Order: sequence, then C-alpha cells, then structure tokens
Amino acid sequence: MARWEPNARERLVRASVDLFTEQGYEATTVTQIADRAGGLTKTTFFRHFPDKREVLFAGQETHVRLLTDGIAAAPAAATPLEAVGTALDALTDSFTDDRRDLGARLTVLIAANTELQERSVYKSTVLAAAMAQGLRKRDVPERTANLAAEIGMAAFNEAFTHWADPADRRALREHAREALDGMRAAVAELG
Repeated sequence: MARWEPNARERLVRASVDLFTEQGYEATTVTQIADRAGGLTKTTFFRHFPDKREVLFAGQETHVRLLTDGIAAAPAAATPLEAVGTALDALTDSFTDDRRDLGARLTVLIAANTELQERSVYKSTVLAAAMAQGLRKRDVPERTANLAAEIGMAAFNEAFTHWADPADRRALREHAREALDGMRAAVAELG
C-alpha cells in the first residue's frame, strides 16, 4: 500500500491491533505500526494520534457526538433512561458487523494491560459525562442525569462484551437494548 492511499487512520488502527496482538502492546513501536499500515511514517501516525495508546480509542469524539445527538433526538416525553436508550441506539448503529472481530481483539488487548484498562475507564467516563450533559439540557436534574448516564454506559459496556463474542451474532443495538432493560429491572429491584 502506498502512503497516499486513503484511510490512513483506519489502516493505523488495524495495524496497531495486529501488532499488539502478535507481539504485545509494550513491545510494539509507533514506527512498526506506521510501517505495517502500508509504509506510512511516524509523522503520519502522530498526525492522527498523540501516542500508541490512543490508537485503540479512535473515534471517542464521534461516540460523544452520537450519544449527545441521540439524547437530543429522543422524544420530548421520554424518560431519562428512554433518552439514554435512544442515544445508545445511535451509538451502537455505528458499530457495523465488519468491526466485530476488531472489537473482540480490542477487548482482549485492553483486558491484558493496566494502562489500556485505565484509558478504557476514562473513555467510559467521558461518554457518560456527555450523556449526562445531554440529559441536563433536557432539564433532567443533575443526580438523575448522572445516574441515567452511568446506567447507560454500564449497559453499553456489557453489550459490547457480548457483541464481541464470536459465538453471538446479534447486532450491538440488540445487545445494548437488552442490557439497558436488564439494568432498569435491576434498579427497580433496589427498592
């Protein structure tokens, strides 16, 4: 692949996951990633990502936008969790089936590395904060907004784990809706 070919960002993500899987996160260099991505340079890598950890969390800004737009698009009469459900629909629809294998590999990589686990928690915190802010714009009280957003992220994380399992071929949206319904039922049981 020549340097000028399109989709350098996606190529860098896939090359990173391949190399991290093959030789480990710590042992992989940015130069190796750029080279594996079709002869790109370190400079090209750093145009897209500030460091090699961030390549695994590409798209966070897009996810924030999808969640925020999803909450804003929920019907005016929607409860906070119904609005979160609409946001999760918007987010999960962006995870196409051709990315399932990548999701499964990312799950394994993150589980094996403390630094990546910490970054994953940070991403979840950012996404929950975006949903909470969207709910507050709908005049949902802060405590309720924060709790609904945290429940939404817990549902998404549970759904993503199931979706990434190659034995289960259901869409991520279906997993997320099932997880959110389960979370809603669990909250009701708290009394």
